[in-house]
Amino acid sequence: MRTWGAPVALAAALLVPASILPVPAAAAARTGGPSARRLPAGAPPCPNVPAPATRPPQPPPAASPAARAVGGAALATAGLVLPPAAPAPPAVTATSWVVADLDTGAVLGGCGPHEYGVPASVQKLLLAATMLPRLNPDREVTVTDEDLDIEPGSSAVGLAPGGRYRIETIWLGLLLKSGNEAANALARLGGGPDGKAGGIRAMNEEARRLGALQTHAVTPSGLDGPGQFTSAYDLALIARACFADAAFRRYTATRTAQVPAQPALREKAFQIQNDNMLLDHYPGAIGGKTGFTDLARHTYVGAAERGGRRLVATLLGAEIPPRRGWQQGAALLDWGFGLPREAAVGRLVGPGELDRANASPTAAASALAGGAGLGGAGTTATGAWPGAGPSAAVGVVLLAGGWVLLARRRRHAAALAATPPGAHLGGAEGPDDD
Repeated sequence: MRTWGAPVALAAALLVPASILPVPAAAAARTGGPSARRLPAGAPPCPNVPAPATRPPQPPPAASPAARAVGGAALATAGLVLPPAAPAPPAVTATSWVVADLDTGAVLGGCGPHEYGVPASVQKLLLAATMLPRLNPDREVTVTDEDLDIEPGSSAVGLAPGGRYRIETIWLGLLLKSGNEAANALARLGGGPDGKAGGIRAMNEEARRLGALQTHAVTPSGLDGPGQFTSAYDLALIARACFADAAFRRYTATRTAQVPAQPALREKAFQIQNDNMLLDHYPGAIGGKTGFTDLARHTYVGAAERGGRRLVATLLGAEIPPRRGWQQGAALLDWGFGLPREAAVGRLVGPGELDRANASPTAAASALAGGAGLGGAGTTATGAWPGAGPSAAVGVVLLAGGWVLLARRRRHAAALAATPPGAHLGGAEGPDDD
């Protein structure tokens, strides 16, 4: 990954303590949302120690309290938010995380749910949510030299320029091996006359439609770019959209796939394996996505099903000592499955809901209500969400909370030894990320 310049220490004025103020009873009554509780001082898991001083060259948009309260007022915190009487979640190194129910839309808990983070390759989930409905998986296409214009050393499937592949094969390369050339190809193919640029524009329109107001894509792959951000809450919205698609569920749960030979190019067929270790080590795992860049650190989205209940964990800014990203996701999933089904501190808004809220004060209040509509806000993966119609993103201002870089766990010498080979090649995403 390209470096962003010399490391810079954040001014103390930008730091936000990892704690949560109790939600006033009056505010909870206005929103109709559930109350949330504050953990005792010193309880895990929000890290509160310095991290490597890196920052992107462009800050996120100006703070917007409305964007930080999407899904419920209790979510507008830089610290920990839990249901009443919930046990303490596991200690993780992620600077922000969310656990949510993919079916009901309930947010079970989180740490800095609406705090800005850098996505790395979990951004490929937004590409999937955008392009899966647009592209025929059986169509055979040609990979171009432009598609292979990725940073040296960054993750790639091994697609050959001039090679002919089914779009389904490219999807498998994207979701199993985090192929950056696959991301470029899919964005180009689904971007219309403007090619990849049109694909990135469509990704941002889809983020607005889903209600992911703190997400802005600059690259289709998640390789770092100025002004590219997301949040743990937004990732949960995007993951929910992905898991509502049958093709995505099949691709993300695939363990191995075959990339066909290209006889005209003298390229042999080869096998690829899924990099998401949750599939092999967590009972009930149904898929997800890993990510890593020097700037983003480790990012992860993982989902599992247990007892007829499907949960997703999203995390940003993690360090791998002592546990890798998927292991931290697994620990958060265990915590979530241990909560009662009715537990919630907020909810995932539905596709198009915020657009409709612009024209309706009643709908706006519902969108900001932590618990309102949990019984009917979401559906199972095979059902259609209410209001999932054409995007009304034109004219929607990119609302976002102010840039808060939550302090991360100090990296010690052992971190370099624990980092997978190639993960720091040129600062680019390696094949063994998370």
